[in-house]
Amino acid sequence: MRVKRLELCFSLLFVASYFTNKYVLSILNFTYPTLFQGWQTIMGTVLLQVAWKLGWLEMRSTFLWSAKVSWLPAVFMFVGSIYAGSRALSKLPIPVFFMLQNASEVTANLILKISKKERLPCTTTSSMLVIFTASVILLWNIFKYESGSFFWAVTHVTCAGGYKVFQKLKSCALSELEQQYLSYLYSMVFLICAAYPSGDAFDVLTFPFFTSYRFHSGCCARIVSFFQFLPF
Repeated sequence: MRVKRLELCFSLLFVASYFTNKYVLSILNFTYPTLFQGWQTIMGTVLLQVAWKLGWLEMRSTFLWSAKVSWLPAVFMFVGSIYAGSRALSKLPIPVFFMLQNASEVTANLILKISKKERLPCTTTSSMLVIFTASVILLWNIFKYESGSFFWAVTHVTCAGGYKVFQKLKSCALSELEQQYLSYLYSMVFLICAAYPSGDAFDVLTFPFFTSYRFHSGCCARIVSFFQFLPF
């Protein structure tokens, strides 16, 4: 029962995080992805760092720093995934975006199974093919009716799938939390550095909802959703 409650809590936080993102991106029209994702990666890094120092999480500094260079390819795919995902989510409905997430998951699993030469049960293969086919049809409809978001949707699926494959195939001793910490840490640096060249650092000065409680509430709700990564 405790496991089921934790799974339910994780699911609710996961879904709530996307609704919060959608509200800030689409309703409030905060379309500055380097700043929006930079803020999220900063908070993710800080929360994981605090939880680590308080002893709530187990991460090994020796492995973290020894793997910092070898983990850079994953960081580039992670940055591409969250940046393109932010762009796509601002234009697409949440159910459509979740379908794209499933497409990246299915693609990654198929690549992993093929690379490891594992045989899949017929039921698993069939379900994966159904999800993949539905996602391709969905992408085709996005291309026809929402061409502005098609590029970001494809980029998000590609980068998210590539990140998952790299996580599984990379032979390193990093745990999932350590991988997440390094991805947040490096992404934070890259996105902050990219804020000025992209123009977001200057364009955001014209954002009309800086003093609005709705914008502040959306940002705070996003911080709460990061607790889905903590094991309690």
